[in-house]
Amino acid sequence: MRAARPGTSRAGLTLRVVREGAQLAALSAEWADLYARSSAATPFQSYGWLSSWWRVYGTPGRLRVFLAHRDGRLVAAAPLRLEHRFGCRVLTPVGGGQSDFTDIVVDDSEGDAGLRDLRAGLLAQPGWDVIDLPEARPGAAIRRLAEIWDGRAWTLPASTCLQLPGRPIEQVLTALPSRRFRQHVRAALRKLDALDLSVTAVEADRVRASAAELLRLHTMQWESRAINAQHTQPRFLEHLAGAAQALVAENHAALWEYRVDGRLLACDFSVIGKDFVGGYLYGVHPDLRARADLVTMLLRTNLALTHRLGKPVLSMLRGDEPHKARWEAEAVVNQRVMLGRGSRAAAYAAMAGVRRAGGELLKRRCPRLAERISAWR
Repeated sequence: MRAARPGTSRAGLTLRVVREGAQLAALSAEWADLYARSSAATPFQSYGWLSSWWRVYGTPGRLRVFLAHRDGRLVAAAPLRLEHRFGCRVLTPVGGGQSDFTDIVVDDSEGDAGLRDLRAGLLAQPGWDVIDLPEARPGAAIRRLAEIWDGRAWTLPASTCLQLPGRPIEQVLTALPSRRFRQHVRAALRKLDALDLSVTAVEADRVRASAAELLRLHTMQWESRAINAQHTQPRFLEHLAGAAQALVAENHAALWEYRVDGRLLACDFSVIGKDFVGGYLYGVHPDLRARADLVTMLLRTNLALTHRLGKPVLSMLRGDEPHKARWEAEAVVNQRVMLGRGSRAAAYAAMAGVRRAGGELLKRRCPRLAERISAWR
């Protein structure tokens, strides 16, 4: 990496690459310390999430975690893996499609100078053509890096995330313009109260069992409908259970169980970020689905959590489905960020744009088919 600039005492970064899962497993404490110093990092960049994902989904020989140290302290990390796409060597995020936000992790104190040093270190590393992070939220470190990238950088609109202000549900309701919808939600709340519904936060030592129940209920909930095929696979349960246990223990997530008359009828898993709570996945028994407004039920719990923790927003994460849009939620669009070098990178970015345009055309002309294809992935 570059040396300190003349006239300054700022030492240059040293960059090393972790390629083995065993080396990743040794980074727990150091990664947690860096995560605490990065305001842009989300739970999907936490050690618990990434290490669980790699243990379950990782391919030996493909790990490429770039670690940048300054004066012996970890100040930046890029958790990536190597793929081959369209004739290009592509670095994609550890966490893959199971992560609603993808990013690198950078110490806030590094500022733009640290990003420039990181840029130089990444460009000096052999063996890749494109860095491709598909879901960078506003304020993400990778988006700041793209702004100062020496090579070619491309961005495309990615998933839309709807979010509500982090206030109790009654306060959110008062701001909604539709009187009819407000009445509907208040009636739904009264119905929930009449069920004598109990909501319990799951402790870390019970998370694995509760995660299994969540996915069992989730599968029942989507019976006879297009379900995300990933959610039915044993390895997704293995990843979710391991990651959720770590995140709950570190107060980076919450897992809720809903019971009526002592019977478990729903589970809900939410991640807790620096500036948001995000509803990740839930499962509901058909018996409760027939008796309750599920969105109102889940939002009441998660808005209360968001407010209690002092987070400014509750994000409903990826997807702008109609049942979310009814709440007049603010739409926030992620970006796909591609950083390239060499002639292959431009062809890769062009292909990505073509594929996105085709997907948008399919959504307009055959929305049901597009929805099914998205669920299959």
